[in-house]
Amino acid sequence: MYQFVVSFAVEEGRRDDFVQLARRTARDSLANEPGSHRFEVIVDEDNPEIVYLNELYADLDAFNAHANGPYFGTFFAEASTYAKGPTWLMRGNVVA
Repeated sequence: MYQFVVSFAVEEGRRDDFVQLARRTARDSLANEPGSHRFEVIVDEDNPEIVYLNELYADLDAFNAHANGPYFGTFFAEASTYAKGPTWLMRGNVVA
């Protein structure tokens, strides 16, 4: 399993827009990309303008398929207009 956590710094007043977009991307990715296993959207407890994405894929190839798919592109086209990131916080293979 390939997992990562990234953060985004979202413009003030746009957090709900970002969360809605990320949740839609999560829903579509999990439903339509067989290698997608988890896509969590987490708001920082101290700074509500920081949002984390915690994602889990079958392997690096499954993540690359996601990264080259339509949901990823749509997400970044919109999110990049009001959020900075991603900042990679962790990425790697889950140890069995």
